[in-house]
Amino acid sequence: MALRLGDDAPNFTADTTEGRIDFHQWLGNSWGILFSHPADFTPVCTTELGAVANMKGEFEKRGVKCIAVSVDPLSAHIGWISDINETQRCTMNFPIIADPTRAVATLYDMIHPNADTTFTVRSVFVIGPDRKVKLTLTYPAATGRNFHEILRVIDSLQLTARFKVATPANWENGQDCIITPAVKDAEIPALFPKGSRQVKPYLRYTPQPNR
Repeated sequence: MALRLGDDAPNFTADTTEGRIDFHQWLGNSWGILFSHPADFTPVCTTELGAVANMKGEFEKRGVKCIAVSVDPLSAHIGWISDINETQRCTMNFPIIADPTRAVATLYDMIHPNADTTFTVRSVFVIGPDRKVKLTLTYPAATGRNFHEILRVIDSLQLTARFKVATPANWENGQDCIITPAVKDAEIPALFPKGSRQVKPYLRYTPQPNR
């Protein structure tokens, strides 16, 4: 059964390019991104792993650990890393899980028979420090993932976990937020001392509280 938002992120042990891990222990108190690849030495995924390696500093600023998974064995991952580093002008700096038995892929419902009966679909799971699934995305094989968008979503997830706000369409870090409907008008001055503006009784904005 597919994982849904708010579900517990299943734990597992696996060999990775940085040693054997227990997934939950590896996450610790961090946020996590688990993203899958159909196979090693595939062109779109090569660019994606390089992109994440080059953006690691941005993820670290947000307390996020990244980990990839492919159904190929560890030996193939090692060879692929050399290609990633060469072609994407990066140094791989996060682990890739070896999943030749498809145990992790099956646990996270990454194999979709309608797409392919053997390869994992290109899924993304954002997992919170509470081990709950906060976001799921699935991309087709021909469309590279936008990790700037994933960073934007993480900014929203972390913000809305701390404050009684939501983020509007196309929101970017630093822009005004929406005050959640559960907040009464009388509560706004104490909760949002930077002020607020009302467009409709149900549509109220405030400057981003943590900026």
